[in-house]
Amino acid sequence: MLAVGLMSGTSLDGVDTVLCEITGYDESTQVKQLNFITVDIPESLRTKIRKCCSRELIPVDLICSLNFELGYLFADAVKRICKESNVQLEDLSFIASHGQTIFHIPKAYDDYVPSTLQIGEAAIIANECKTDVISNFRVMDMAVGGEGAPLVPYSETLLYGEDHQAVALQNIGGIGNVTVLPKKGDEKKVIAFDTGPGNMMIDEAVRTFYGEKYDKDGFYARQGKMIPQLAEELKEHPYFKMDLPKTTGREMFGEHFTRGLLEKYRSNDANDIIHTLTWFTAYSIAYHYKKHLIGAYDLKKCIVGGGGAYNSYLLELIQKEMPEVQVITQEEHGFSSEAKEALAFVILGNQTYHRRPSNVPSATGAKKSVILGQITYPTL
Repeated sequence: MLAVGLMSGTSLDGVDTVLCEITGYDESTQVKQLNFITVDIPESLRTKIRKCCSRELIPVDLICSLNFELGYLFADAVKRICKESNVQLEDLSFIASHGQTIFHIPKAYDDYVPSTLQIGEAAIIANECKTDVISNFRVMDMAVGGEGAPLVPYSETLLYGEDHQAVALQNIGGIGNVTVLPKKGDEKKVIAFDTGPGNMMIDEAVRTFYGEKYDKDGFYARQGKMIPQLAEELKEHPYFKMDLPKTTGREMFGEHFTRGLLEKYRSNDANDIIHTLTWFTAYSIAYHYKKHLIGAYDLKKCIVGGGGAYNSYLLELIQKEMPEVQVITQEEHGFSSEAKEALAFVILGNQTYHRRPSNVPSATGAKKSVILGQITYPTL
């Protein structure tokens, strides 16, 4: 079967779009990446998404409209990759769309219940592309007591498990998240959780100081030096005290939080701030590895994917923070860092297509395995 996976993450750097050939299901799944593109999110839409993701008063008509606007953007991404690959839309068996996360509440607080909201209307995608669309993957896991994240461990188990050693798969998008696969035959369960900020805080600082989308290859961070007071404040963030399983997002490390820090430390050099925020991402990863993973799994190998894998300075800092672990990229392992999460949702969508479960309860905290996602059929 041919299928397209769509992923628009917390970093807002574009709609990752992957075309795959996929056969089988469960352990017999075989997937081949045929093409990958990233479709830019227009700045007007980025601004709307950031506003919707903030904790400020948000007009309901903005969220209502944005849901459909993103649906058209996602549909356009599918059309583009099919045209570029000389594939007809009617040849697709399904489109798997993660959607754009607006807010995620993994644990109850105050009067709020655990819940999650991803938008990018599936009906628009299905109608525009004349193809079944599988979307809204996170809600069923939450319905059975899970946190709705992380969801990629199922695909990672199929693609990356090794016979002789445990492997950590570290994604660095807007948020950092890790999946640890025990060596095959080991009785330990797959474990996965968010390690904290990925590129999100760094990107916000670079956008504020230089008007650029991200710190290409750590250019600005390399020129700066540590701000000890800021570093100590970041190390005291309450996320580090939370027990596993745990997840986070823009609501905890996003624009609101980062801009507060930029204002507080505005007298410091811009590159020093970017350097310290880059270090913080590396520290947050290493902190969780040392606390939960290295000893428990005899962990010696970490494969990094996501946009952060292209920041060589960030990788240097991660390696420096945990020298006992080999840190390599997806590319060094024969896969694409950029396509990893979009491809994961093709695999999850394939499971849903075959009415098979694909959450990993040991990672999300769910009470049982469930079929994820909702299927929207195209108009006749």
